[in-house]
Amino acid sequence: MKKGMFEMSIRVGMVSLGCTKNQVDAERMLYDIREAGYQLVSDAALADIAVINTCGFIESAKQEAIDTILEFATLKKEGRIKKIVITGCLAERYREEVSELIPEADAVVGIGCNSDIVSILEKIMADERIQAFGDKENLALTGDRVQTTLSFSSYLKIAEGCDNHCSYCAIPYIRGRFRSVPMDELIEEAKRLVSNGVRELNVIAQDTTRYGVDLYGRLMLPELLTELCKIEQLKWIRVLYCYPERVTDELLDVMAREEKIVKYMDLPIQHCDGEILKRMNRAGDEKTLRELIKKIRTKVPGITLRTTLITGFPGETEEQFGKLAEFVRDMKFDRLGCFAYSAEEKTPAADMDGQLDEDVKQRRADVIMEQQMIIAVKKNKELVGSTLEIVIEGFDRYGECYFGRSAADAPEIDGKIFFTSPDKRQIPGKFVKVKITDMLDYDLIGEIADEFAK
Repeated sequence: MKKGMFEMSIRVGMVSLGCTKNQVDAERMLYDIREAGYQLVSDAALADIAVINTCGFIESAKQEAIDTILEFATLKKEGRIKKIVITGCLAERYREEVSELIPEADAVVGIGCNSDIVSILEKIMADERIQAFGDKENLALTGDRVQTTLSFSSYLKIAEGCDNHCSYCAIPYIRGRFRSVPMDELIEEAKRLVSNGVRELNVIAQDTTRYGVDLYGRLMLPELLTELCKIEQLKWIRVLYCYPERVTDELLDVMAREEKIVKYMDLPIQHCDGEILKRMNRAGDEKTLRELIKKIRTKVPGITLRTTLITGFPGETEEQFGKLAEFVRDMKFDRLGCFAYSAEEKTPAADMDGQLDEDVKQRRADVIMEQQMIIAVKKNKELVGSTLEIVIEGFDRYGECYFGRSAADAPEIDGKIFFTSPDKRQIPGKFVKVKITDMLDYDLIGEIADEFAK
């Protein structure tokens, strides 16, 4: 129910940091705020109330969150904004510390109180200072959202929390146990998104491949994907965050069979050395990973494989790092991100022997990324002369050309395709064919070849 003119006159802006799973939480809060009658503004620096939805996963993310909060604290001191609300993982993880160290924050809200955001706004506008922390499992798993992504592409979060307990990861501590969203609720949410113009759904969770075990007693991602494919007007379905040990033949068969599921898999393996993986509390070794990757590429021909790696994990020797580098050269992943290990408090790995110097960890990550650049450039050169179907994302005024993505590129994290078109009325969300004429590192360059009447 809409409130009165008091709320209508108050402008609320949100900055959402970190992962797309956090972004979905932000969109749900924005919906509640808007429905209560507040005016949403896209630039939080121009708002009366700035809501900063933070990430607290690794050190670099925490620093970004703190820097952002301090920027808004300065705006508040200058009188340009009135109130600051801190939500998300940093608030959940460092409850009292955030309140004590950032007195400019009018509210510090844990994820279990996201649903109370409207009443919290009312209280801080009445000059109350709020600390609100509820049970993590109170976090809404579904619900209406204000979409903050491009109109044609959105995220479908199919589960919350994590039960994997990787020794380096604080997510179970921050987000709680793994909780799947009931399938019927996900299908309804997907239909609502599609009815609002979404053509691409990116399926996300901390571990998408675990979906359904807690509710149905078995892995249900293949069945969920099959049901999503039945939604008319939905063109692309992309699956992110797949754990290697739960990539089943059934899942690969569905991906190979269903045209709407783009041939793309995000497979964060973190390392290939069996001893390192064991210390990470992850399954597998180099042999099993090589076999899995071969099977994926055999069962789903042409699939784009993305992975994530960690270098400098406690005890990683030069020999083990060398094995990882060789593995990357052999596997030739289409997309790869590599991060230097970050020791997170309250995780088992932070207390392990063999902690490495920061410069050693970062040097190893740089070596991997330099190798990957060589692989990516070679793969992109092989695409020159081909024609790809892409979705238009916008117009680059600096380059005076359009840009978009193919099915092989996930939004925000992968490369772009820049292209020219004689038609200056191209719009975001339109699917067109582009002939690739050149490449630039991770990006491709081309010219429009044909258009789909879709």
